[in-house]
Formats: sequence, structure tokens, C-alpha cells
Amino acid sequence: MTLQTILLAVGPEDNDRAEELAEAVVEVGKPAGAEVVLAHVFTDSEFQQTVERLDFDGDMADPDEVAKRHQTIRTMAGLFDEADIDYSIRGEVGEHAEEIIDLATKVEAGRVVVGGRKRSPTGKAVFGSTAQAVMLDAPCPVTFVRGEDAE
Repeated sequence: MTLQTILLAVGPEDNDRAEELAEAVVEVGKPAGAEVVLAHVFTDSEFQQTVERLDFDGDMADPDEVAKRHQTIRTMAGLFDEADIDYSIRGEVGEHAEEIIDLATKVEAGRVVVGGRKRSPTGKAVFGSTAQAVMLDAPCPVTFVRGEDAE
């Protein structure tokens, strides 16, 4: 399988690791000439809160437009611009893992990149439930970028 499209899926807790996620995508995607689909997946409540915070007209808010104005996406887009990586921005609303897997299928991703953090002080629970579900059910290989350990 050739790596033509990389889906970088971010959520509400990924702003603190935006650079690490973007660097992982650049490292894999730039040599391959891949296009990146930069997707922010919101649950219904996260979407409504973000729409209000960003001062959108709630009834007319388009998920793609909301995602484009989200800080995490803007940070990553700037890093991709600097690295001369082609990308598009998508916003999706629904359950995180399900939307990521569906979008990976729709865009025919050759790889999905997700972030997460070690959740257990004993190290038994390495991946969050979203990352784990994506790794198990994605239609392509998944790269997991681990953030700092939870306190």
C-alpha cells in the first residue's frame, strides 16, 4: 500500500502535543509526498461549546469551518505550511473513534496518526479508549504519538 493520504485526527486534549503530532506526520509524510487530512473530531457537546466559544451562529455552524478556527488545527496548519506539506482540514461531529475510523475510510488513508497519553501510574493502561479503538479498527496502519504521562 502506498502512503498517499495521512489522516491526522485531533481532539480537545491535543493542543499540548500539537507540535509532536505535526512532526510525526511531517517525518512520515514529507518523504512520501503524502497529503494530510487534518481532522478535528468533536462530540456533540464539545462542538456546541466550541461553536459558542468561537462565536459562530450555532444553527449555521459548519464543522469544517469550526475546525479551521480551532487553536490546535491552526497551530498544526502553520507547522505544515512551514514544512511545505499539502493538507486539508475537516471537522467531524460524533463519537471520536467512530468518526476517525469512518473518515479514514472515506479519504482512503494510508495511515492514521492519533495522540494520547499513558493513563495509569502503573503503566497497565497505555492507550486511551479512543486511541485503542482506532488502532484496533482502522482500515490502515495507525501511528500513536504519546504525550506526557498523566499525573
